[in-house]
Amino acid sequence: MAKNKICAFDGCDKPHYARGYCDGHRQQQRRGKLLTPLRVEMTLVERMALYTDKTGDCWLWTRSRNKKGYGQIKDGGKTFLAHRAAYVLAYGPIPDGMELDHRCHNPGCVRPEHLRPVTNKQNGENRAGARSGSKSGVWGVAWNAASRKWTAQVRNNGRLIHLGRFATIEEAGAAAHAKRLELFSHNDTDREEIETAQRVIEAQKRAR
Repeated sequence: MAKNKICAFDGCDKPHYARGYCDGHRQQQRRGKLLTPLRVEMTLVERMALYTDKTGDCWLWTRSRNKKGYGQIKDGGKTFLAHRAAYVLAYGPIPDGMELDHRCHNPGCVRPEHLRPVTNKQNGENRAGARSGSKSGVWGVAWNAASRKWTAQVRNNGRLIHLGRFATIEEAGAAAHAKRLELFSHNDTDREEIETAQRVIEAQKRAR
Protein backbone atom coordinates (compact mmCIF):
# COMPACT_ATOMS: atom_id res chain seq x y z
CA MET A 1 0.00 0.00 0.00
CA ALA A 2 1.46 3.33 -1.04
CA LYS A 3 1.99 5.86 1.72
CA ASN A 4 0.42 9.31 1.80
CA LYS A 5 -1.76 8.62 -1.22
CA ILE A 6 -5.51 8.80 -1.36
CA CYS A 7 -8.10 7.19 -3.59
CA ALA A 8 -8.22 8.45 -7.19
CA PHE A 9 -12.04 8.49 -7.22
CA ASP A 10 -13.16 12.12 -7.28
CA GLY A 11 -14.25 13.25 -3.82
CA CYS A 12 -13.02 10.15 -1.96
CA ASP A 13 -10.38 10.89 0.66
CA LYS A 14 -9.85 7.30 1.84
CA PRO A 15 -6.28 5.90 1.80
CA HIS A 16 -5.01 4.33 -1.41
CA TYR A 17 -5.23 0.53 -1.44
CA ALA A 18 -4.45 -0.74 -4.96
CA ARG A 19 -4.43 0.40 -8.58
CA GLY A 20 -5.11 3.97 -7.60
CA TYR A 21 -8.16 3.29 -5.46
CA CYS A 22 -9.13 2.76 -1.84
CA ASP A 23 -10.25 -0.68 -0.70
CA GLY A 24 -13.96 0.10 -1.25
CA HIS A 25 -13.56 1.48 -4.76
CA ARG A 26 -11.09 -1.27 -5.67
CA GLN A 27 -13.77 -3.82 -4.71
CA GLN A 28 -16.27 -2.02 -6.98
CA GLN A 29 -13.71 -2.08 -9.79
CA ARG A 30 -12.97 -5.79 -9.38
CA ARG A 31 -16.68 -6.61 -9.54
CA GLY A 32 -16.94 -4.67 -12.79
CA LYS A 33 -19.30 -2.11 -11.30
CA LEU A 34 -19.55 1.57 -12.10
CA LEU A 35 -17.54 3.40 -9.48
CA THR A 36 -19.83 5.33 -7.16
CA PRO A 37 -19.39 7.22 -3.87
CA LEU A 38 -19.08 4.86 -0.93
CA ARG A 39 -21.83 4.79 1.66
CA VAL A 40 -20.78 6.83 4.65
CA GLU A 41 -20.90 4.67 7.75
CA MET A 42 -23.15 6.24 10.35
CA THR A 43 -22.18 6.35 13.98
CA LEU A 44 -24.13 4.40 16.57
CA VAL A 45 -25.72 7.62 17.78
CA GLU A 46 -26.83 8.51 14.25
CA ARG A 47 -28.33 5.07 13.61
CA MET A 48 -30.14 5.05 16.95
CA ALA A 49 -31.72 8.39 16.05
CA LEU A 50 -32.60 7.29 12.51
CA TYR A 51 -34.34 4.08 13.56
CA THR A 52 -36.25 5.42 16.57
CA ASP A 53 -39.85 6.64 16.33
CA LYS A 54 -40.28 9.36 18.98
CA THR A 55 -43.85 10.33 18.13
CA GLY A 56 -45.34 8.67 21.23
CA ASP A 57 -44.56 8.48 24.94
CA CYS A 58 -42.56 5.31 24.24
CA TRP A 59 -39.76 5.69 21.70
CA LEU A 60 -40.23 2.68 19.43
CA TRP A 61 -37.44 0.83 17.64
CA THR A 62 -38.32 0.54 13.95
CA ARG A 63 -35.71 -1.99 12.81
CA SER A 64 -34.96 -5.62 13.65
CA ARG A 65 -36.39 -7.15 16.84
CA ASN A 66 -35.81 -10.51 18.50
CA LYS A 67 -38.50 -13.07 19.40
CA LYS A 68 -39.25 -11.27 22.68
CA GLY A 69 -39.83 -7.96 20.92
CA TYR A 70 -36.57 -6.29 21.95
CA GLY A 71 -34.89 -4.11 19.32
CA GLN A 72 -31.52 -5.16 17.92
CA ILE A 73 -28.70 -3.08 16.48
CA LYS A 74 -25.26 -3.95 15.14
CA ASP A 75 -22.11 -2.06 16.04
CA GLY A 76 -18.54 -3.12 15.38
CA GLY A 77 -19.70 -6.42 13.92
CA LYS A 78 -21.61 -7.38 17.07
CA THR A 79 -25.37 -7.37 17.72
CA PHE A 80 -26.67 -5.50 20.78
CA LEU A 81 -30.10 -4.96 22.27
CA ALA A 82 -31.21 -1.50 21.16
CA HIS A 83 -32.63 -0.47 24.54
CA ARG A 84 -29.32 -1.30 26.24
CA ALA A 85 -27.45 0.77 23.64
CA ALA A 86 -29.87 3.67 24.22
CA TYR A 87 -29.32 3.53 27.98
CA VAL A 88 -25.52 3.42 27.69
CA LEU A 89 -25.48 6.35 25.27
CA ALA A 90 -27.66 8.40 27.64
CA TYR A 91 -26.32 7.47 31.07
CA GLY A 92 -23.13 5.44 30.70
CA PRO A 93 -22.36 1.77 31.44
CA ILE A 94 -24.98 -0.48 33.01
CA PRO A 95 -23.81 -1.41 36.52
CA ASP A 96 -22.25 -4.87 36.80
CA GLY A 97 -24.74 -7.60 37.62
CA MET A 98 -27.74 -5.41 36.80
CA GLU A 99 -30.40 -5.76 34.12
CA LEU A 100 -32.48 -3.06 32.46
CA ASP A 101 -36.16 -2.93 33.35
CA HIS A 102 -38.71 -1.38 31.00
CA ARG A 103 -40.90 0.58 33.40
CA CYS A 104 -43.35 1.02 30.51
CA HIS A 105 -43.62 -2.78 29.95
CA ASN A 106 -42.91 -2.17 26.25
CA PRO A 107 -39.91 -4.25 25.04
CA GLY A 108 -39.70 -2.25 21.81
CA CYS A 109 -39.21 1.03 23.67
CA VAL A 110 -35.72 2.60 23.66
CA ARG A 111 -36.51 5.78 25.57
CA PRO A 112 -33.79 6.07 28.25
CA GLU A 113 -36.20 7.61 30.78
CA HIS A 114 -38.31 4.43 30.62
CA LEU A 115 -35.36 2.23 31.56
CA ARG A 116 -33.79 1.56 34.95
CA PRO A 117 -31.03 -0.77 36.16
CA VAL A 118 -32.39 -3.48 38.46
CA THR A 119 -31.57 -6.90 39.85
CA ASN A 120 -33.12 -9.98 38.27
CA LYS A 121 -35.61 -10.19 41.16
CA GLN A 122 -36.62 -6.55 40.82
CA ASN A 123 -37.07 -6.98 37.09
CA GLY A 124 -39.50 -9.84 37.72
CA GLU A 125 -41.47 -7.72 40.19
CA ASN A 126 -42.37 -5.10 37.60
CA ARG A 127 -45.23 -6.69 35.69
CA ALA A 128 -48.27 -5.15 34.04
CA GLY A 129 -50.58 -7.82 35.49
CA ALA A 130 -51.37 -11.51 35.17
CA ARG A 131 -49.31 -13.64 32.81
CA SER A 132 -50.71 -14.49 29.41
CA GLY A 133 -52.77 -17.64 29.67
CA SER A 134 -53.92 -16.91 33.23
CA LYS A 135 -57.43 -18.29 33.72
CA SER A 136 -58.27 -15.78 36.42
CA GLY A 137 -56.84 -12.74 34.65
CA VAL A 138 -55.69 -11.46 38.05
CA TRP A 139 -52.03 -11.43 39.05
CA GLY A 140 -51.36 -14.01 41.78
CA VAL A 141 -54.82 -15.58 41.69
CA ALA A 142 -55.78 -19.08 40.52
CA TRP A 143 -58.93 -21.19 40.73
CA ASN A 144 -58.79 -24.25 42.99
CA ALA A 145 -61.25 -26.79 41.64
CA ALA A 146 -61.09 -29.09 44.68
CA SER A 147 -62.15 -26.42 47.16
CA ARG A 148 -64.08 -24.39 44.58
CA LYS A 149 -62.36 -21.28 45.83
CA TRP A 150 -59.83 -18.75 44.56
CA THR A 151 -56.22 -19.24 45.68
CA ALA A 152 -53.91 -16.27 46.29
CA GLN A 153 -50.16 -16.68 46.03
CA VAL A 154 -46.95 -14.68 45.53
CA ARG A 155 -43.57 -15.88 44.27
CA ASN A 156 -40.65 -14.24 46.06
CA ASN A 157 -36.97 -15.16 45.75
CA GLY A 158 -37.93 -18.38 43.97
CA ARG A 159 -40.33 -19.46 46.72
CA LEU A 160 -44.07 -19.70 46.15
CA ILE A 161 -45.96 -18.25 49.12
CA HIS A 162 -49.56 -19.47 49.49
CA LEU A 163 -51.85 -16.87 51.06
CA GLY A 164 -55.00 -18.93 51.41
CA ARG A 165 -58.25 -19.62 49.58
CA PHE A 166 -61.02 -17.08 49.17
CA ALA A 167 -64.68 -17.13 48.21
CA THR A 168 -64.31 -14.30 45.69
CA ILE A 169 -61.68 -13.39 43.14
CA GLU A 170 -61.65 -9.83 44.52
CA GLU A 171 -60.65 -11.04 47.99
CA ALA A 172 -57.91 -13.26 46.60
CA GLY A 173 -56.61 -10.44 44.38
CA ALA A 174 -56.53 -8.05 47.34
CA ALA A 175 -54.53 -10.56 49.41
CA ALA A 176 -51.95 -11.07 46.64
CA HIS A 177 -51.76 -7.32 46.05
CA ALA A 178 -51.11 -6.60 49.75
CA LYS A 179 -48.41 -9.28 49.99
CA ARG A 180 -46.58 -7.93 46.93
CA LEU A 181 -46.58 -4.46 48.46
CA GLU A 182 -45.00 -6.00 51.55
CA LEU A 183 -42.30 -8.01 49.74
CA PHE A 184 -41.61 -6.17 46.48
CA SER A 185 -39.94 -2.83 45.84
CA HIS A 186 -40.38 -2.49 42.06
CA ASN A 187 -44.01 -3.54 41.54
CA ASP A 188 -45.00 -0.29 39.85
CA THR A 189 -48.45 -1.48 38.76
CA ASP A 190 -49.50 -2.25 42.35
CA ARG A 191 -48.15 1.04 43.62
CA GLU A 192 -49.79 3.03 40.86
CA GLU A 193 -53.13 1.47 41.82
CA ILE A 194 -52.63 2.67 45.40
CA GLU A 195 -51.71 6.16 44.23
CA THR A 196 -54.73 6.29 41.92
CA ALA A 197 -57.06 5.21 44.72
CA GLN A 198 -55.57 7.84 47.02
CA ARG A 199 -56.10 10.56 44.41
CA VAL A 200 -59.73 9.49 44.00
CA ILE A 201 -60.29 9.63 47.76
CA GLU A 202 -58.70 13.09 47.98
CA ALA A 203 -60.84 14.32 45.08
CA GLN A 204 -63.98 13.02 46.77
CA LYS A 205 -63.04 14.78 50.02
CA ARG A 206 -62.52 18.08 48.22
CA ALA A 207 -65.87 17.72 46.43
CA ARG A 208 -67.84 17.38 49.68
